[in-house]
Amino acid sequence: MTRPKVAVLISGRGSNMAALLEAAAQPDYPAEIALVLSNRADAAGLAHAAGRGVPTAVVESRGRTREAFEAALQAELAAHGITLVALAGFMRVLTEGFVRAWEGRMVNIHPSLLPAFPGLDTHARALAAGVRLHGCTVHLVTPGVDEGPIIAQAAVPVLPDDTEAALAARVLTEEHRLYPAALAWLASGRVRLEGGRVVGTLRTATGALVNPLPGYAPLPTHRAKD
Repeated sequence: MTRPKVAVLISGRGSNMAALLEAAAQPDYPAEIALVLSNRADAAGLAHAAGRGVPTAVVESRGRTREAFEAALQAELAAHGITLVALAGFMRVLTEGFVRAWEGRMVNIHPSLLPAFPGLDTHARALAAGVRLHGCTVHLVTPGVDEGPIIAQAAVPVLPDDTEAALAARVLTEEHRLYPAALAWLASGRVRLEGGRVVGTLRTATGALVNPLPGYAPLPTHRAKD
């Protein structure tokens, strides 16, 4: 069976992109990373992707209108036969028209337990708020920033002596585990968008959680429909 082709969009180092590439290198992973694309030519993640033999592209956002940028972006995705898009530190807010065109097929990872702390500076805000749990969320992308239907979340405790850097590092470890798993669920058809929510089958006939990656079985945020 042909695996869905995924484009990973980055703007910087692309550590989550690297985690996706590592997972997709497994022969039983249900998606192919067919393109790593950045809106910045100096994004460090491009060299990492190229070193692994993954096609790369740059669609510069500077000096372009949003419409012109997104038209060029869409053309690049089409040229590579992309069917799923994964945002991984992509620092551009996409227009409603572009997002609607990829509805149910574009995912993002955010460093908080949404709906808490959307936007930037999530770790500092979590510490300031005094929360006891923090974490990350993989969600489908909708026109509202960090508002899309949630696929999965992973939580970490907030420790009494945590600094922003320490908390961020602990969350990042979970991001690198959660994102490949959530993308695998979407690519394999085990989860899908239906009626504005994520639904699907994440359990086997015996009730065990589907484990798309060796050694990792994150809990879904919604109980799977039978």
